[in-house]
Amino acid sequence: MTKNVIGIDVGGSTTKIVGFKIGENGQNEMISPFLVRATDPITSIYGAFGRFTSQNGLSLSEIDKVMVTGVGATHMQQPIYSLSCNTVPEFSAVGLGGLYLSGLDEAIIVSMGTGTALVHAKKEGMATKINYLGGTGVGGGTLLGLTRKMTGVETVEHIEELCREGDLSNIDLRVKDISKNAKYTGVNEELTAANFGKVSDLATNADIALGVANLVAETVAMIAVFAARGHNIKDVVIVGNLTNIEPVRNVFSNLTSFGINFIIPENASFGTAIGAALYNGLQA
Repeated sequence: MTKNVIGIDVGGSTTKIVGFKIGENGQNEMISPFLVRATDPITSIYGAFGRFTSQNGLSLSEIDKVMVTGVGATHMQQPIYSLSCNTVPEFSAVGLGGLYLSGLDEAIIVSMGTGTALVHAKKEGMATKINYLGGTGVGGGTLLGLTRKMTGVETVEHIEELCREGDLSNIDLRVKDISKNAKYTGVNEELTAANFGKVSDLATNADIALGVANLVAETVAMIAVFAARGHNIKDVVIVGNLTNIEPVRNVFSNLTSFGINFIIPENASFGTAIGAALYNGLQA
């Protein structure tokens, strides 16, 4: 008999939902994930759940578990449409989701949402050990807040469009700008020496937007590099909403000089919701 488990990640501005069908043979089949935007977590949870079940033709009797995580999970004190909600520790969901999406047995998982959190996840037999490593307040909130204040643009779609016309040479100071004839052994001279360290009077809003996106992504990337080196591993999996933004993704794909394998898997923005569904006995 097929069972269905629903995972919901209630974030600060979006709620992500995903389902898994678990057959008698133990095989897991992911049901198409999607997200909804709402400022009220209760509204977004019920909206996401109702749309998800309707879109996928699921009745309440076909759902065995509802697993909820994220900053808004504490708002779910009551059953959702008679189905009890099980709260999942967010960092456990991040680790499980990152390993599932990447297919790895061990990695540093970076969750880029409003802020950024890092965990070390490692499969040990049938269990998965997950340790929260810390994080930074630099994330999607930084990107939206600074671009709104500096350029007047406040939607992700418009920021991404603006960035396409940006030129970082009008914003960032790079190693090659200060090294002149000196050579730094083992240092890529294209790397940023100082974010916003060379802001030109002629910098456009597009330049500034790209500079902010670059600052956010590079900050997160370097924290991830240090975490990976501290655990003597090379694989870093990036999940969260910021993975959908092209200039952010480009930073990770271009950072090859540190010997770290940055992975942004398919459905990366749903990593934490996937991890919630995989929690408590459902193995990745």
